[in-house]
Amino acid sequence: MTEPTTPTSTTPATTMDIHEILKRLPHRYPILLVDRVVELVKGERIRALKNVSINEPFFLGHFPHRPVMPGVLILEALAQAATLLAIESVGITLDEKSVVYFAGIDGARFKRPVEPGDQLVLEVTLGRAKAGIYKFNARALVGDQLVAEAELMCTMRRLQD
Repeated sequence: MTEPTTPTSTTPATTMDIHEILKRLPHRYPILLVDRVVELVKGERIRALKNVSINEPFFLGHFPHRPVMPGVLILEALAQAATLLAIESVGITLDEKSVVYFAGIDGARFKRPVEPGDQLVLEVTLGRAKAGIYKFNARALVGDQLVAEAELMCTMRRLQD
């Protein structure tokens, strides 16, 4: 895999609707957790949205008396946004022979619950990319309130037959 281009102040920001996201990520319902990309600057940052609905399947058991989005799914949403940033930065398209794996999660902190009706704002910046390992600083917000933050690492790999 190639390394991302060096960002510049003139790098244009791009957006993606759900149709563009579906072309890039292999995830599908119920695990696709990015609904829209409102800003992506290659090699630098992404800002994406996840609209949280009471119809999410995880709310049936987490928790029926007080629905809360599981923290691990907030991290997964951030990782999916990070994947979009990584693949757009290096200019590749994932196919059935390529995958992006979590390589690590450090410093994960959860500050407030995410409930049905919230819009989760996913902000991820690329910290470092070296030898196919990508390190990101990620945070999730609802409005201007910090919900979660973590350092994420992922790697892109080609599957062998």
